[in-house]
Amino acid sequence: MSQAPLVLVDGSSYLYRAFHALPPLTTSKGLPTGAVKGVLNMLKSLRKQYPDSPFAVVFDAKGGTFRDDMYAEYKANRPSMPDDMRVQIEPLHQSVIALGFPLLCVEGVEADDVIGTLARSSAAADRPVVISTGDKDMAQLVDGHITLVNTMTGSALDVEGVKEKFGVAPEQIIDYLALMGDSSDNIPGVPGIGPKTASGLLVGVNGGLTDLYAQLDIVPTLPIRGAKTLPAKLEEHKEMAFLSYQLATIKIDVPLDIGLDDLQMGKPDHDKLAELYTLLEFKSWFEENQRDAKRSGQEVVAPVAEEAAVDTELKYTTILTQADFDLWLKKLNDAKLIAFDTETTGIDAQQAQLVGLSFAVQANEAAYIPLTHSYMGVPDQLDRDTVLRALKPILEDPSKLKVGQHAKFDMNILANCAIGGDQSCGITVQGVAFDTMLESYVLDSTATRHDMDSLALKYLNHTTTSFQDIAGKGAKQLTFDQISLELAGPYAAEDADVTLRLHQTLLEKLNAIPSLSKVLSEIEMPLVPVLARIERQGALVDANLLGIQSVELGEKMVALEREAFAIAGEEFNLGSPKQLGVILYEKLGLPILSKTAKGQASTAEAVLAELAEQDFPLPKVLMQYRSMSKLKSTYTDRLPEQINPRTGRIHTSYHQAVAATGRLSSSDPNLQNIPIRTAEGRRIRQAFVAPKGYKLLAADYSQIELRIMAHLAKDEGLLHAFRNDLDVHKATAAEVFGVELVDVTTDQRRSAKAINFGLIYGMSAFGLAKQIGVDRKQSQAYIDRYFARYPGVLEYMERTRAQAAEQGFVETIFGRRLYLPEINAKNPALRKGAERTAINAPMQGTAADIIKKAMIAVDSWLTASGLDAKVILQVHDELVLEVREDLVDQVRDEIRAHMSDAAKLDVPLLVEVGVGNNWDEAH
Repeated sequence: MSQAPLVLVDGSSYLYRAFHALPPLTTSKGLPTGAVKGVLNMLKSLRKQYPDSPFAVVFDAKGGTFRDDMYAEYKANRPSMPDDMRVQIEPLHQSVIALGFPLLCVEGVEADDVIGTLARSSAAADRPVVISTGDKDMAQLVDGHITLVNTMTGSALDVEGVKEKFGVAPEQIIDYLALMGDSSDNIPGVPGIGPKTASGLLVGVNGGLTDLYAQLDIVPTLPIRGAKTLPAKLEEHKEMAFLSYQLATIKIDVPLDIGLDDLQMGKPDHDKLAELYTLLEFKSWFEENQRDAKRSGQEVVAPVAEEAAVDTELKYTTILTQADFDLWLKKLNDAKLIAFDTETTGIDAQQAQLVGLSFAVQANEAAYIPLTHSYMGVPDQLDRDTVLRALKPILEDPSKLKVGQHAKFDMNILANCAIGGDQSCGITVQGVAFDTMLESYVLDSTATRHDMDSLALKYLNHTTTSFQDIAGKGAKQLTFDQISLELAGPYAAEDADVTLRLHQTLLEKLNAIPSLSKVLSEIEMPLVPVLARIERQGALVDANLLGIQSVELGEKMVALEREAFAIAGEEFNLGSPKQLGVILYEKLGLPILSKTAKGQASTAEAVLAELAEQDFPLPKVLMQYRSMSKLKSTYTDRLPEQINPRTGRIHTSYHQAVAATGRLSSSDPNLQNIPIRTAEGRRIRQAFVAPKGYKLLAADYSQIELRIMAHLAKDEGLLHAFRNDLDVHKATAAEVFGVELVDVTTDQRRSAKAINFGLIYGMSAFGLAKQIGVDRKQSQAYIDRYFARYPGVLEYMERTRAQAAEQGFVETIFGRRLYLPEINAKNPALRKGAERTAINAPMQGTAADIIKKAMIAVDSWLTASGLDAKVILQVHDELVLEVREDLVDQVRDEIRAHMSDAAKLDVPLLVEVGVGNNWDEAH
């Protein structure tokens, strides 16, 4: 048993599950690829897990099987295979073979039978066998050396696992299926017998189907619901039970003309994989395949797509002479639109140094101007400051329209570039009218990644040169200034050229949908320079206070660790899942709620949280410990390290093209996730401080998504509450609980608040019951009463679901779209998830649009007024400003007015403004 296990993959099971469970993907030509990607991901994962194992990937063959001859209705209720699944079978089979996996399809039997035969063969008897499947029928094969794993869910089943899951031993699984039937395969079973009754019967007679029918007289005495009527029912359907037994039995004697030697992994066919990955538009896998081919000494020529069959001459220039530079200066001055890009020493826009710039003014022609390449033997470059002074009037001219890819980064680099050593003398780029990243994002926020490489492949069928191709990777990766101009020049020029060509393609698509074109031109693009200024401004942080907090958190962690040891009765490593599992499940006997892919009891955070909710003391302590540890490592330890040495401030990066609904996100550091419901989290906000002579002012929209809900639903009850400045949660409590407004209790208001926000996010009666501490029946009654009192909300939800199903997307008030590819999915879980998104997205997306419009208005006012006040942070529905003390009252009134006027709704937008010496005080 020391040999590597034989791995048998139920390809047909995974094909169906990947198709129905994973998000649908399509190529730019509309070819479905999601199921292929899902199955191949699983196979690649298995291959890493079992690198020395023989493999067989088994699929059902075309045509009927012996079971159809045995029972004409077998699988008769299964719907015909969807066309989108059928077209993926052939490329999936070809990809599996090209990767080197042995693939089997045997006519007349099912994949299960082939797997069963291989698993129970004499050749496999002396080694472990791993069957990778999502099919419960396979549990009948489990024994001391055969285990089931489900790579898609991370679960594993050995003999004990089968008993725990099904309530019967593996050798009773066929009997179990014979009794309860299997609706997916149309195995009839005995009507009225479900899983619990089936397992109860088999355990009760301590045997199988034959033993059960031999002991029908003891069935009424078994502790099973309705046991007295079961003998007659079993007798009546005896013939069908034994037929079901035959149908559910996996054959283990299929004649196979193969042995284990035939199941050894073959070498990948890199040429075929290149062809398939190009067809399927699996870009990252295509590049990985190219690298693997090179490592193995092969040179794979990428297939040429039909559209790219005609070669286009690329005119890329690296500018090293004044004459060439003067020629391009004239082109830039004459151009109606300039695509531009910067090359830098790093990806931190506040600290990276400018290395060079590239430009394009017409497709397939571009130039790179190197400025500070510093490797040995580099040719003479034009003087950096002379070039920048010459470009400055063009780049700062708002009438010279420009397009970039993630232009905010380039704008910040140029603003910080310090011409002539003067830190205050950079280039303030103006006239950035387009950004291809944002054009793609507005066009479809859910369809793809919005980086240049992904967009070029999707829209231009062009594989760009990656940075790793010219710089290497890992610890030895070069910075851009160390890369030879022979490589750097074409790479940089391509960036500008591809940006221009992408813009030409994307703008045409956007112009065909005027509402999206408006979102781009009136919200996303005007926001780019606003965010660039906020990022450059940064926030002042008290590093000493963070250091004190870090020490205090460390002390609390030590105390919690001691408390954990006392509960456990021994010391252990709180960060070790293995040791923690032993303490929780073996020593303390806590219930196992979930298992890992390898079959171990899970100690994941979600599991600990659920155990903590069940009032088990150790999980409660562990959750507190993990919370403290996360605050310490992510914020109190890390934030001081992220203070910019030049500015003495922290500069987060804001991302417009990440959240599907339009919300901004931030990173390095992520300031959106600092917890505010705990005292420790709020203390971190205390470290964000105002400099001497200034105050922090925090302006926050109050209940903005509920107000948007009232506007969208046109419900008179909600409209009345907001128009009359009532406490909406209290008003809801009065309606739902049938009491006067003045009689609403704190608990009733809390429950009403949970209902108000829960319905926005699609919370079920079960979820609400768990949150407010009532049973499901009571929570459903609350929801029913809510809809009875606010019928407009229910009508809005039903109307939105119907519209989303019909058109495939929902929109914000301002026309931003969120596409919902699963809205008509046959899988109920996927469909209901899409319906919840359909209801929430217009509210969350509209809230995102409103705060963005407010930021643009506030920035415009501050710029025009010249007041000593600057926006330093944006978090969800809140703006934080740094304001000179004597201007606080003026700025407070203006901010409230600009934010309130950002949108005209049927209810007023309420803005709460606070002022303090630090962020927590202001909030």
